[in-house]
Amino acid sequence: MTTSDAKIGWKFDNTYSRLPEAILTKIKPVSVKNPEVILFNHQLSSELSLNFKNVNDDILASIFSGNSLPSSSSCIAQAYAGHQFGHFTILGDGRAIVIGEHINKKKQRFDIQFKGSGKTPYSRHGDGRAALGPMLREYIISEAMNGLNIPTTRSLAVVSTGEEVIRETPLKGAILTRVASSHIRVGTFQYMALMQNLQFFKILLNYTIKRHYPEIIDTKVPALELLKIVIKKQNDLVVNWMRVGFIHGVMNTDNVTISGETIDYGPCAFMDQYNPKTVFSSIDYYGRYSYSNQPLITKWNLSRFAETLLPFIDKDKKKSIEIASDNINTFDDLYYLKWNQMMRKKLGFIGNDENDDKLIKDLLNWMENNKADYTNTFLYLTENDFRKVKVYESKDFIEWKNKWEARLKKDGLLEKSKDLMKKNNPCFIPRNHIVEKILTEADEGNFFNLKNFIDLLKQPYNNQNNINKYQSLPGESFKDYKTYCGT
Repeated sequence: MTTSDAKIGWKFDNTYSRLPEAILTKIKPVSVKNPEVILFNHQLSSELSLNFKNVNDDILASIFSGNSLPSSSSCIAQAYAGHQFGHFTILGDGRAIVIGEHINKKKQRFDIQFKGSGKTPYSRHGDGRAALGPMLREYIISEAMNGLNIPTTRSLAVVSTGEEVIRETPLKGAILTRVASSHIRVGTFQYMALMQNLQFFKILLNYTIKRHYPEIIDTKVPALELLKIVIKKQNDLVVNWMRVGFIHGVMNTDNVTISGETIDYGPCAFMDQYNPKTVFSSIDYYGRYSYSNQPLITKWNLSRFAETLLPFIDKDKKKSIEIASDNINTFDDLYYLKWNQMMRKKLGFIGNDENDDKLIKDLLNWMENNKADYTNTFLYLTENDFRKVKVYESKDFIEWKNKWEARLKKDGLLEKSKDLMKKNNPCFIPRNHIVEKILTEADEGNFFNLKNFIDLLKQPYNNQNNINKYQSLPGESFKDYKTYCGT
């Protein structure tokens, strides 16, 4: 490690790069012409125990473009497979390179990955590069998710490359530095299972358990315990998505992390008016990844994970399938329990009442029928001074609201109910029309609103000053809003 590396605080221990080369390729980022720092996450840098205070912008840009790598880095592109919209295919990091695993002062391990860092053996026909807009979008949304207390990969930096990437039109190139507890996915296990090498698969299985869930390594059937944990983690994750109206948009198995973190912010978005069938992805023609389908697809993806583990659950294949199926089938009841608990928190219910489920259902039905905004409806119930909106003056809503208020009085804990609601109902979200406006400004070289917005996103549950414009609803031009894979 060089003196500068030591001063910054890099502490790499690159364990994944020592796994069988069948699931990775050692390759360095491709140098870029004229890197420039657009965003740098000082808060995350501190959490990583890194110190860039005495590093000037030119050196910072060189580091996070991959032009000047830490001496103890060990760069790899990972191979994996995945079911994309239900169709199985071989994949891999086509434009991303993990430069190493950094350990902070709390002994927490993090992958440091450059996204948009050039071609790899898994690029297929791609150029391995990324455009500025999608990388800024991932920074915004991933940091918003973190502020919303939802497990997620994080964004440490965005660096423009000084080069163009060619899509439908020439676009400004950029590299995002993504931070994750790991990039091990269901698709990683699918890729290893495809090789039909049980020795290699056992190495990956043991590695994953030791890295993420060491407490189960000495259990009787570690593979089964891993399945149980991932079922719970993914269940909790999708309930959190539903809580804030987040629609991932590309819930392929290669985007399901074993750690339970949200990963890949391509065609994702937050729902405005409540409609369970909402889809934002431009290529999701049949609504596979719609808002209401997210728990169903999560269970489907977990089933694909379970299939890879069958040889390690029981030697008898039939028995192994039965055991795996029984565990996968716990998902529905667990999801309903967790979802119901989540909705009760959003409405401030503390005790239990036989009419609670009906109150929840009636509200959602009213929201759908009246095209009410998802976030603002719950905020209206949470904040006494939220601005007047005509839809909340309707007879049907007032009747429901009177029943809800009477229900809260039964608990006799109105202050606690409100506190519960404030912790679960954000005051604002990164609305699509706001994000698009900010990205357009950034593409023109104006980053002022971008940086201010990112600061606000750190505390989305606080009714901060100057957030009214971020609570505003989109106009007609966003009626059929679509998002795209950020390639």
